[in-house]
Amino acid sequence: MKEVWIQDEFIKIGQALKLAGLAGSGVDAKIAVQDGLVRLNGVVETRRGKKVFNNDQVSYNGESFVIKTKKGIKL
Repeated sequence: MKEVWIQDEFIKIGQALKLAGLAGSGVDAKIAVQDGLVRLNGVVETRRGKKVFNNDQVSYNGESFVIKTKKGIKL
């Protein structure tokens, strides 16, 4: 499964869709979420401001990815 790395503790679900390349714009992401086409950890999510955290799985349009955070990792 594809991993999407973020710098902070969380990312909003619409931003995560854009970062993963599954939504071309914020408007596309907003519509997909509001129409109930996006799943967060297997459950339909319709709140576009929903926070997504480390190890959360997002699915949309037959593709899935997992959020990974770099926060707290010493490089």
